[in-house]
Amino acid sequence: MKQYPAQFWNERYEKEEYIYGTSPNQFFKEQLDTLPSGSILLPAEGEGRNALYAAKNGWDVTAFDISSIGKEKAIKLAVSQNVTIDYQIENVLNFESDKRFDTIGLSYAHFPANIRKKAHLHLLKFLKPKGVVIFEAFAKAQLGNPSGGPQSEEMLFSIEEVKIEFPDFDFKILKQESITLSEGNYHKGNAEVIRFVGMKKK
Repeated sequence: MKQYPAQFWNERYEKEEYIYGTSPNQFFKEQLDTLPSGSILLPAEGEGRNALYAAKNGWDVTAFDISSIGKEKAIKLAVSQNVTIDYQIENVLNFESDKRFDTIGLSYAHFPANIRKKAHLHLLKFLKPKGVVIFEAFAKAQLGNPSGGPQSEEMLFSIEEVKIEFPDFDFKILKQESITLSEGNYHKGNAEVIRFVGMKKK
């Protein structure tokens, strides 16, 4: 299923377990820990594991996803840890906010290829000048690998595509890397990923 609509994600998230776990993405955690706490936007946040970590560490968290069940589980997780997150049910291109954020975290946010560049540019409108993006997603070399990700090359990333879709950025980190994932049953095993940390120039 190329487009991954809300029904797909609601069916995936309807299990009681947190299918990607409740611990934050490792790269997201490592990089967030280097930044002073502020405001953060987490698109395609799913069950809330990154949102929970950020909120517990003093960040003002805004998140959104197309899955209503994902939101329910994220809010349940936040309540259990006595933190608050602003979580909206929204399509990426329809997301709006009066806030401008210090940081955007994108962890495996594989938007459909026909809207992906537009989606990224839309999100960047909500990032402050000198704001930071923390990004991890599957690389094109991941295609066919059973450790997770879309089985459509056009939804996977190359370094060149990242440079195009995140223009006017100073990249502190930008690399393709072989890693071992352990994020529940759907992100498990050896994987090829693109990671970047970049600062918006203006």
